[in-house]
Amino acid sequence: MSDLFAGLKSKISGKNIRIVFPEGLDERIIGAVGRLASEGIMSPILVGDKAEIEAKAASMNVSLTNAEILDPKSYPEFEAMVASFVERRKGKATEEDARRILLDENYFGTMLVHMGKAHGLVSGAAHSTADTVRPALQIIKTRQGIKKTSGVFIMVRGDEKYVFADCAINIAPDSQDLAEIAIESARTAQMFDIDPRVAMLSFSTKGSAKSPETEKVANAVEIAKEMAPSLTLDGEFQFDAAFVPSVAEKKAPGSVIKGDANVFVFPSLEAGNIGYKIAQRLGNFEAVGPILQGLNMPVNDLSRGCNEEDVYKLALITAAQAE
Repeated sequence: MSDLFAGLKSKISGKNIRIVFPEGLDERIIGAVGRLASEGIMSPILVGDKAEIEAKAASMNVSLTNAEILDPKSYPEFEAMVASFVERRKGKATEEDARRILLDENYFGTMLVHMGKAHGLVSGAAHSTADTVRPALQIIKTRQGIKKTSGVFIMVRGDEKYVFADCAINIAPDSQDLAEIAIESARTAQMFDIDPRVAMLSFSTKGSAKSPETEKVANAVEIAKEMAPSLTLDGEFQFDAAFVPSVAEKKAPGSVIKGDANVFVFPSLEAGNIGYKIAQRLGNFEAVGPILQGLNMPVNDLSRGCNEEDVYKLALITAAQAE
């Protein structure tokens, strides 16, 4: 395991951090939870029918001795959860609605986080991103001052670590959105012991091209600098001007970013998603994530094509966010 995850394990071990996994019958989830529980890294919670989950784990030769299993149908505090959900939804759900909705494993798991029964949630192995994120936005909600959640990848290759954002959530962020994404991405970078140097990306460097698209990024730079004046951040940059010192010297000689950026904020989801996949497939970077940012409590979304190792690693990240 890379130094990145070894460091996360040392941060969270012994903290009794409880992470809930709504997809309790998925073999990838069971395998990862068995590892996490046996290693004593965290206290995992699986959601689902206890007998079915234990039978599936036994068929896999996985011990769940140190994991908790909660079934919405028999959860002893279900009525308290119903009342809490109705209160949280502020008139958008009746008690009857809540009893039905909270039988859904993602809503149930998210309410465990909201009620302090768990510190974070990992889902998405068998559900869409919307199925994972919607309950989080309705129940956990974004932190005060944050308009939208966003999704980043930590790109890892050997000793190299970079943050790419937003590659998962916001299709067409405006200037305010981009500024928030930049600041939140810097916070995420620090969690991974990256001293953030943030580049706001475009197809222009410092006004070399003029269009609504480049002006959006330039405006985002100004907003971000006002919101976080101590943050090392600049733009707008073409990627080479943000990453290659010799290019930076020619294209942006007066910038605080001198071809040494390590946090890259893309101007759109289209650009971000393409960018991280190019780095992953052509550059042989490991893409860790997506990691969701801006929520009051950590909720993270797996790819439906994930494997057990992906689940294990995202659980470590979620626990580190909670810690």
